[in-house]
Amino acid sequence: QVQLQESGPGLVKPSQTLSLTCTVSGGSITTIYWYWSWIRQPPGKGLEWMGLIGYDGSTYYSPSLKSQTSISRDTSKNQFSLQLSSVTPEDTAVYYCVTWDSWATVRSWGQGTQVTVSS
Repeated sequence: QVQLQESGPGLVKPSQTLSLTCTVSGGSITTIYWYWSWIRQPPGKGLEWMGLIGYDGSTYYSPSLKSQTSISRDTSKNQFSLQLSSVTPEDTAVYYCVTWDSWATVRSWGQGTQVTVSS
């Protein structure tokens, strides 16, 4: 069973870079032909897809976040990571890593991690 777990600091200062890591267990991010994605949910709002990295390393981002978002992977650690630069308090949210297959069926997601942007 594939399981995901987010990790990273829960507090980030404005203008800094938010960095989170998703650790994958139960399967390889390079040999399972799925997509490894980041989603967030600001307080009182719905889920917002941020971007993903494919099993081949290709990346895709939400147009509204593309300029400040970077997703990468470390295949040796079976992890993929999120970097969100120049954050503001509006970036405060619960951040989730999630994976889905080629038919857009969600296969697994993390429990989520709260990140607050505040000075």
